[in-house]
Amino acid sequence: MQRNLFKNLVLSAVLLVGAASCSDKKEQKETSKEEVSIMANIKGSNKPIVLQRADPFIYKHTDGYYYFTGSVPTYDAIEIRRAKTIAELQNAAPFRVWEKHASGPMSRHVWAPEIHYLDGKWYVYFAASKEDDIWRLRPYVLECTGQDPLKDKWKELGQMQAADNDPKSFTDFSLDGTVFEHKGKRYFCWAEKTGGQFAASNLYLAEMESPIKLKTVQFMLTTPDYDWERVGFWVNEGPAFIKNKGKIYITFSASATGACYAMGMMEADENADLLNRNSWKKSRNPVLKTDASKGIYGPGHNSFTVDENGEPILIYHARDYEKAVGDPKVVPATDKRSLEEIIADPLYDPNRHARMMKVKFDENGTPIFKFN
Repeated sequence: MQRNLFKNLVLSAVLLVGAASCSDKKEQKETSKEEVSIMANIKGSNKPIVLQRADPFIYKHTDGYYYFTGSVPTYDAIEIRRAKTIAELQNAAPFRVWEKHASGPMSRHVWAPEIHYLDGKWYVYFAASKEDDIWRLRPYVLECTGQDPLKDKWKELGQMQAADNDPKSFTDFSLDGTVFEHKGKRYFCWAEKTGGQFAASNLYLAEMESPIKLKTVQFMLTTPDYDWERVGFWVNEGPAFIKNKGKIYITFSASATGACYAMGMMEADENADLLNRNSWKKSRNPVLKTDASKGIYGPGHNSFTVDENGEPILIYHARDYEKAVGDPKVVPATDKRSLEEIIADPLYDPNRHARMMKVKFDENGTPIFKFN
């Protein structure tokens, strides 16, 4: 009886899913671990490199290891794994280095961790909310007390801090912080909404004073301008930095988390003032989007790394099917929504898998992102 009821609810959700999960038609498909293990060794494959890890981030350290993290499906902890090659990450043991609090700040929605090595120390940047206010997302920072980020202890440094003369940054729904360096300066780029959960999510940029504090007032890099950035929700999020042939590029993701999720890109001259809006231009169309013919849906929230030969690699997440269906097994017990609401929530479909793509460049040096 219960099994039939669940099946009926799933079928109902497929018909009733709203704009927040885009328009979806295909049934869910599963990718076996055996298939992934084989395909991960084929460079340039569209297949996953790590299963069920959305918002993937890879950092290649000076020790030659790749350090990987991403959002776990239950959104309740931060895990890190490492391997000598990208292909070995799927089978590398994940180390749970931090877990959410039982209540208060950092007790719900632990999202999009990134691991960085700054000034001789390891840091993790992530977003989290409160159990009693689940959309009160803010960026937080962890610092490793030693040089082994998998085995040494991590300590909480608290919320990312705005510059002394900045009354706006991190006062509203804020997430997806990333760090990059350029010409001797370190920058923090993040997504923030002004007006709560259902307002537009913009990208902001500021210079950093320290690993936990901004030096300059926030500068709005981009807001959702085009129709492809406004499907379900008005979203710009998930920034990532890459440089090539005298240009700075910041990719970002747009729209809701279903098949409509897509990537855009900002571009600036490397000698320009990165905190001046006139220094940047934005792609009119997505630079990467769903390709049903290849079975890749909702690609986005990327990061960049290099392969074993030093060639640039795009790391991104995507599903193998169009119709996202929430899985009650990964929803916390404190979530009191109905089963129908959970099934209709694409955030709780755990099958956004981490994938990789070789970055190519056109004659002008502009990055090109193309599925194989």
